[in-house]
Parts: sequence; structure tokens; C-alpha cells
Amino acid sequence: MAQISVIVPTHDRAALLPRALDSALAQTGVDFEIIVADDGSTDDTTQVLERYAGDARVRVLRLTHGGVCKARNAAVAESSAPLLAFLDSDDEWLPGKLLAQTEMLRTLGLEICQTEETWIRNGTRVNPPAHYVKRGGDIFALSLRHCMITPSSVLMTRALYQAVGGFNPEFPACEDFELWLRITPDHHVGLIPKPYLIKYGGHADQLSTRYPAQDRFRIHALALLLAGNRLDTDRKSLTVAALEEKLGIFEAGCRKRGRLEDLAWCAEIRAGLN
Repeated sequence: MAQISVIVPTHDRAALLPRALDSALAQTGVDFEIIVADDGSTDDTTQVLERYAGDARVRVLRLTHGGVCKARNAAVAESSAPLLAFLDSDDEWLPGKLLAQTEMLRTLGLEICQTEETWIRNGTRVNPPAHYVKRGGDIFALSLRHCMITPSSVLMTRALYQAVGGFNPEFPACEDFELWLRITPDHHVGLIPKPYLIKYGGHADQLSTRYPAQDRFRIHALALLLAGNRLDTDRKSLTVAALEEKLGIFEAGCRKRGRLEDLAWCAEIRAGLN
């Protein structure tokens, strides 16, 4: 049986998908399977995937378009390995990633780790903003304000993924931010300082481009975390402070643009804090 199930969701990225799949297939030193969740693609994705039909490590799951959360969850359900790695179809791994992460989890007794990454935006290498610099260990407080883990950089145990319930399909964007909020209160995150991931950006189909009002999703994620009643006193206080900060910023924008429905929604969130 494979040690690692590599989960690759994709939708209409025929031009980018081979780069991602080839980088996964180039991994050595570990046994793995690749589950490609084709989320209702209408481009040439089917023809691209036919090139990999002869590789027993690659399986394709054909889905009706339902979003990245449903695609990832469906692929995990079809997989079998005790470890899970996620690779977005516009990203690329460097050789040695899976082996280094497997050794970290085993050596340190962790259930999740990530690697450093290189950012490419519109074909040019850029430095990430200071607040996105990767950290290891207890990163819960940092994760309340920014998404501190990139899905394509992660290796985690299947047991942890199942314990927290996987990705929440309520979130068309910021789904990773919401998942890490459910993981980091109770689990330290290992960090390999070598950039084993190349993260590409700037293309029009990125979720951050399609859903510009990201703070609405982050507010919803923080409210769900509080509603779960699973935080200790200190972590709850930190979460309330982060939620109030994001509410204030979001409400200011809503007032400026006359978005009364969003203001009413914020009032409901605030009422739940009392």
C-alpha cells in the first residue's frame, strides 16, 4: 500500500496540470499514489490526463463541478494511504519534498508539517509579505489573522484530516484558512525551511481573484471556530480579538459602499459574541 496519497484537485487547468503532475511523479524515496479530482473541467483536461493513463500511480476521479473543497474531500475518500499531501494544479513541487516531510513527521512525532516555498507572480519571483513568512510550532495566534499554511506545502496524517472533518464546502475561498483554524489550536505544525514548493500566482482563475471579499470568509471561519466551543480561555480571547478586528475593517468598507445586507450580517456575528 502507498505511504502517501497525493490529492490534486483541478478545474479547467489543462495547460498547467502537467507541470504539477510531473513534479509529483518525480518524487522519490517514498511510495505514493496520486488522485486527480477533475472538478467538472470543460477544457482539454481529459486529453491531458490520458497521457498518464499508463502510470499505475495516477488515478482520476471525474466529478460534477462543485468547488475545490468537495473535490479534495472526494479524492481523500477515494484514497488509501495513511499520509495525505495536497498539490494544487497550478503549483509545482521540487524533488525530495515528500521524503523530507515523511522523515520529519516520523522523527518529531508530528501529525502535520509544511515546507518553505518560492513565490512566482506573473512569471517573476517575488518575496512574500512579512506577515506570510512561514513559521513552525504553535502558530495558532498567527493563523487567526493570516493564512499561515499553503495547502500545496502540506503533508499530514489521514487520522488528523478525518478528526477535524476535512475541508468545509461552505467556503468557496479561504477554505484553507478555515481548516488550519481547526487544526492549529491543538497541533504544532512542523516547518522544513527548504523551499520544496513553487507557488505560482497572477492568473485569472485563482480563488483570490474570483472572490475578492476575502475577509467575509475569514470572519465566517472565526465565528465558526468560536461557536465550536473547543478553545481554552486564552485561545478564545485571541480569537474574539481577531474577529472583532476583522469585523471592524469589513464594516468600514461596507459603510463606505452602502452594503447594508453585509452590515446586517456583521451585526448577527457580533450578537453571537455576547
